[in-house]
Amino acid sequence: MARPREFDREAALGNAISAFAEHGYEGTSTDQLLDAMNISRQSLYNTFGDKRQLYLEALRTYAAESMAEQMHSLNGGTPLKGIEAMLNAFILRPSKSCLGVSAVCEFGHSDPEVSMLNDTAARALRAALERRISEGKATGEIDGSIDETAAAHFLLAALSGIKVAARGGASLEALRDIMRMALRSLT
Repeated sequence: MARPREFDREAALGNAISAFAEHGYEGTSTDQLLDAMNISRQSLYNTFGDKRQLYLEALRTYAAESMAEQMHSLNGGTPLKGIEAMLNAFILRPSKSCLGVSAVCEFGHSDPEVSMLNDTAARALRAALERRISEGKATGEIDGSIDETAAAHFLLAALSGIKVAARGGASLEALRDIMRMALRSLT
């Protein structure tokens, strides 16, 4: 009879996400993962497969959770307030490490599976931003001459910039300055 699992799988995965976000895939050793996840090597292999499979699951989970949070913020209030809430939600996060940006910086487009996960999330967020920008143009809250696609691309770049600046130790005020300039570009 198989022994029951003696750890919380979701908590262990959450700890792996944090380790990978902080140190990257290559920079996170299996021993660091085991310590962070508080599991044995055998439990890692039995539950998650190898390090790569764990990383891909961590990235999928992070992308899904991050997307849900961003959509919730983005869809609250008026279009401009929703965009502000989405940008501000990251600024106010206690942990400034982002597994998505870390994956893009580490892998670029050299790994098809990682690229597919990142590209899928980016496309969904860009489409949601385009929709909110279009809504804002219709109500007059956002400048009617703004191209929705170009503005969405710019906002995604601003969000990535905020994430990288936060990781680099930028102050809360500096991060808010970036957000304010991004919002100003829409009006």
